[in-house]
Formats: sequence, C-alpha cells, structure tokens
Amino acid sequence: MTHLNRRASLRSAAAGSLLFSGIMKQLLADSGDPLTAREAPFPVQAKQVIFLFMTGGVSHVDTFDPKPALTRDHGKEIRADHPEIKDRPGYERIFLKRPQWRFRPHGQCGTEVSELFPEVARCVDDIALIRSMHTSHSNHYNATLGMHTGSFAFSRPSIGSWMSYGLGTENRNLPGFVVIAPQQTYAGTQVYASDFLPASHQGTLVVPGAEPIANVRPRVASDRQQLELAALRRLNQRHLEQRPADAALSSRLRSFETAAGMQLAVPDAFDFSTETAGTLASYGLQPGQTTGFGWQCLAARRLVERGVRFVELIDTGSSGNWDAHGDMQTHVPLARNVDRPIAALLHDLKQRGMLEETLVVWTTEFGRTPFNNTADAPGREHHPWAFSSWLAGGGVRAGITYGETDEHGLRASVNKVHVHDFHATILRLMGFDHEQLTYRHAGRDYRLTDVHGQVVQELLSAS
Repeated sequence: MTHLNRRASLRSAAAGSLLFSGIMKQLLADSGDPLTAREAPFPVQAKQVIFLFMTGGVSHVDTFDPKPALTRDHGKEIRADHPEIKDRPGYERIFLKRPQWRFRPHGQCGTEVSELFPEVARCVDDIALIRSMHTSHSNHYNATLGMHTGSFAFSRPSIGSWMSYGLGTENRNLPGFVVIAPQQTYAGTQVYASDFLPASHQGTLVVPGAEPIANVRPRVASDRQQLELAALRRLNQRHLEQRPADAALSSRLRSFETAAGMQLAVPDAFDFSTETAGTLASYGLQPGQTTGFGWQCLAARRLVERGVRFVELIDTGSSGNWDAHGDMQTHVPLARNVDRPIAALLHDLKQRGMLEETLVVWTTEFGRTPFNNTADAPGREHHPWAFSSWLAGGGVRAGITYGETDEHGLRASVNKVHVHDFHATILRLMGFDHEQLTYRHAGRDYRLTDVHGQVVQELLSAS
C-alpha cells in the first residue's frame, strides 16, 4: 500500500468515529493529517475557546471602565488629535460626555461594572477584566479584521483557524472551528477564513434557526449513502494520487469526510430537547426556541462539550449592533440581549466542571469616545485608543482587573494591552508560544501576531 492509500484508509476508518482513540490519533499524526488532535507545547488547563464578539464597538466608559472624573468634568472642552474627528466638519470643538449608567462594585473582588450588565457583574470573581485595550484602526472593517486575524489591512488566517491548525480536532464528526452568527459582521467571511492555512482549518458558519447548518441531513437511506460515499472515496483517492502536491484538493476531500460525519453529529449537537427546563430557562430560552443569543451560548457549550476547539459567537452583525453614533440608549436592549445568556454560559460551564478547561473571551473591536461635539450629544464615536475586554476560565487569573485608562477614559495609560498582546496571551493560555506557532507562506514564516505581541503574564493563573 502506498503512503497515500494508507493515509486515505486511515481517514476513512476514522470518519465514523465520534472520538478518536489514542492509537488512531497517533496513526493519523504519522500520516500527516492536518486535523489530527495534537497536544499543545506547554501544559495548560484550557482545551477549547468560546469567543464572544460584540460587533460595533461597546462603550468602555458605560460598561466596564468607571470614570468618576468623566462625570465631574462633563461638558469640559478638550483637545485631541483623534482619527475619527480629524478634519471632520462639526468636530472642531469637542467636549467630555459623562457615562449614562451607574457603576458599583461586585463580588468578593469588588470589580466595578455598570448597571448595563447586572448578570455578568455577578460573575466578576471568575473574570480577568482588561481595561487598557487599544487597537490600530478606527474603522469597523479594519478593527474587526485586526481583532480576528492580527492584520488590519490584509486578509490573514483567523485566530480560530490558527487554533485548529495548532491543535487539530478531538471530534472528526464536527468542525474544529465553528462561528455562530445570525448575519455576517464587518469584514464578512474574513473573520473566520483560513486564508493561506489549509482550507480544512476555516470556520464553519452556523446560522441560528430551524436548520443551523444547511443540507446536513441525509437525503437517502443510510445503507445507500454508505455505498455512494465508498464509491466517491475511491474516485477521490484516485484523483488525489495523480495530484499529490495539491493541498487544496486534499483539504476538499477531507471536507467531504467531515461532512459525512456531521450528518451524525450535527443534529445531536443542536437538539436541545435533552436539556432540562431549568437549563433552558437560565439561558432565557423557551422549549423549541432556535434563535437568540441564549441559543448561541447554549449551542457553544454543547459544541465544546463534544470536542470543538474554537467556537465564536457574534452578537448581531454589520447592522443593528453596538455602533452607537446616534444614541447610546441602543446599548440597553443590546446588553439585555447578551447579559443573561453570557452569565448562564459561565455558570453552566462552571457547574459542569468545564470552565477550568474552557477559555471564554469577551471583546469588541474598539471602544467609544468619552467625548462628542456637544456634551449632550446622545451618541459616541469610534474610539481605538481605549476599550475593555475580559477573559474567564482555563488558565486565567480570575477576579482581577488589569490595566487602566486615564481619568477620562481617553487613552489606555497603565499596562497597555494591544490586540497583538491580547492574541499572544490567548495563545499562551491554550499552550502556545505565539512566536513559534507559524506557517510558511510566500517565502516567510507567518504568525497570528505578525512581528508584534507580548504575553500579559499577570493574566495567567499561578497554577
């Protein structure tokens, strides 16, 4: 048997298995299969990631970064060479604008959170809150691309694709990287694309609804389908043998096998009828409900429970989101929509003993200005100089705040964390040195953090 035939046989043998045995993992590793489950170089607790992305730019000064001085100095004129207002008519003069919601301390750690997130506030003892985030672009498209790929101008592999590339998958009947979103966000499919990484590492889009993944249910009887798949596998293998260096072809063939496995695993993963009434209620769900952010959160728990490495949840998309130029009051229904489900997700993971091995990431692409062209303007503008993000779960030092902005929340000022540092830290929590997780492309070694990034050691637990 040729090497190629051996590889195909191994993949075929594994295609119907929900979880590889240690022997099968090793055999596939030896065969060079890119989706083989692998151990990270560093010992870590976290095995999978749930990435909560709030599209549009959440206001840090109204949610997770209390600024009493901003209230005190409301209406004070300031000067700032800000990219969103430079040479913009009507913004020749700018004035500080107070937060519209009150902050108070929560938990044993005493972290202050605004009344917009009362349920998440109850979870602060499990959270490492970063108040000194900053990014490199004030445009939605570029900032969203940067938060997902580390590149603010060019398409690059998504962080989920990098995770799939580094760790493979524990369940060949489900994708290693899943994105659950009701609509496309800024930057579109680039937020979950694999770009120059093998196509097998790109994200699979799940759209909440009655059929989350289209056309996944078998259209013919099982025995007939098995005959068809076997015939197709032989034809594909013959085709591949004639083109052994075609990585894209090889990835497409692997995707057929994953798709066959998904017909078994996907209906089960998204069948919430086995969940208790109490669990559904904690996420704010009614029996039979197939939409809403609560559904996305519960689906994420069920997917990581079944071995999916990276699950991203996108709140809304490129419209109707957190982009509050016109009125900050739009934050109220948006926060209400995600607050309870996120808290339920953290509690559910913790109750099941899964939080210690699941890294939960909450972020947005940038913050919102602590000023406007009048102090009483109802909205806020894009703000790349400062915003807040948080981490919880495996490997995270819980119950802390890290970094500071200045007294008005204008700039990250103490222990600044750039998006590249954020990515480096996430990779470290998952067991990787961000400088060593690389892929050779176009004559150079690429990585998620490009030539930047420092791990924020203070965010890592001592254990």
